[in-house]
Amino acid sequence: MAARPPLSTDLPPSYNPWPALWAMVIGFFMILVDNTIVSVATPAIRDDLGTDYNSVIWVTSAYLLAYAVPLLVTGRLGDRFGPKNMYLLGLTIFTLASLWCGLTGSIEMLIVARVVQGFGAALITPQTMAVITRTFPAAKRGGAMALWGATAGVATLVGPILGGVLVDSLGWEWIFIVNVPVGIIGFVLAVRLVPVLPTHSHSFDWLGVALSGIGVFLVVFGIQEGEKYDWGTITGVISVPLLIAVGLVVFATFVWWQGRIRKEPLVPLGLFRDRNFSLGNSGIALVSLAITSMSLPFFFYAQGVRGWSPTESALLMAPMAVVLMVLSPFVGKLVDRTHPRNITVVGFGTAAIAMFWLSQLISPDTPVWLLCLPMALFGVSNACLWAPLSATATRNLPMASAGSGAGVYNTTRQIGAVLGSAAIAALIQARLTANGLEGATEAGQGASGPMPAPVQTAFSDAMSQTLYLPVVAFAIGIVLVLFLARPSHAGHGGAAAQTPDEKAAPADASA
Repeated sequence: MAARPPLSTDLPPSYNPWPALWAMVIGFFMILVDNTIVSVATPAIRDDLGTDYNSVIWVTSAYLLAYAVPLLVTGRLGDRFGPKNMYLLGLTIFTLASLWCGLTGSIEMLIVARVVQGFGAALITPQTMAVITRTFPAAKRGGAMALWGATAGVATLVGPILGGVLVDSLGWEWIFIVNVPVGIIGFVLAVRLVPVLPTHSHSFDWLGVALSGIGVFLVVFGIQEGEKYDWGTITGVISVPLLIAVGLVVFATFVWWQGRIRKEPLVPLGLFRDRNFSLGNSGIALVSLAITSMSLPFFFYAQGVRGWSPTESALLMAPMAVVLMVLSPFVGKLVDRTHPRNITVVGFGTAAIAMFWLSQLISPDTPVWLLCLPMALFGVSNACLWAPLSATATRNLPMASAGSGAGVYNTTRQIGAVLGSAAIAALIQARLTANGLEGATEAGQGASGPMPAPVQTAFSDAMSQTLYLPVVAFAIGIVLVLFLARPSHAGHGGAAAQTPDEKAAPADASA
């Protein structure tokens, strides 16, 4: 068997991996935009399809669930059938489902199409991360992960802006239809530029897939629908607390099963022996939860209280995107040179401050320029979180674990987003009720102007209070990243040998 080339990649040392990464970033950016682009279009979708708040929120949650649950196995599929093949299949499914979303005429069919779209996204995401791990030397992986992380961050922030422009100019359908030409371009570039990498034989833990999917769905459904049913009985003996409890038990059973299964578990628990992998996963879940949970109340406030159009309200996110794009290249250079704790503490700290600051500014008459200040600070936070967390979490992954490691990391990120979406929906309902505005959510979604003046202050207060959820999430993140360790490869010019952490983690593939 031929020796692995120097620098520990699956390709010769002379190979330049950047063109392939840029080609895959197109598809990755597109699917991540869909995580947030629907937030700003929610009022228009609700009005046009004649549905209610609880139904329209599932347009986002269905996508996030269908995206999150298969990630544990789609990373393994990339190892088995090749990341390039799985990426192209996922891009095809996602692009066709996007067209379906744009052509549908009912909320039910839109939710179904979003499920299919989410599955396509689940096939794409782990392949981008696995290709980075398998084509970039460990000591030079920070710059590539910086691009990957910056793409995730920029997409999260640009999504609402792009969505606002499309909704105002062409209609909500175009937030999905615009994916079609982008998907075609991404497909052609990936066929030409992404390399064919060695595959590894794998078995698939379908029981683990079922347990994880059922557990996550029950918890998310219970949290999101809890306020609707007064956190009590749904029908007969089925209640919200029962659904959440059963979901947690099923998920605990999934973890137990992963420890028992001997032949290639869905989640190799040995990967979590690496402290940075564990903390990086926890950190990115908190980031996703917080960012997902802050956008919905903010757009309800901007469109419902201030009467701004989708484009105008989304442009308030522009300071975040601009600062993030400016800082990301500099942070990317620091990722390989400094202790990850130094960057991520700044990221979580400034994020907590920015969210608390924004919560105090949510009122009917706050000047626009004042709202832009915490948004700009939040751009600093994102630059210091996405890339450093992804690079630190995956730096010590052995080559054979690239697919499953990427799958676990992205699953964790998406589960954070799903829980954030569900939690903020329940919290919005609860705070509206507490502020004497039960049923006012629809008023907050109106696309025809601001809500009546008498309720503006109370509605603003409710939205302000919901922003404490991301504040708490970011504060927990500060504590977590204090325990990050310096990565084994940091500061080295290219180590070929496995680190102790790599040796501790079980390989996912046969030799």
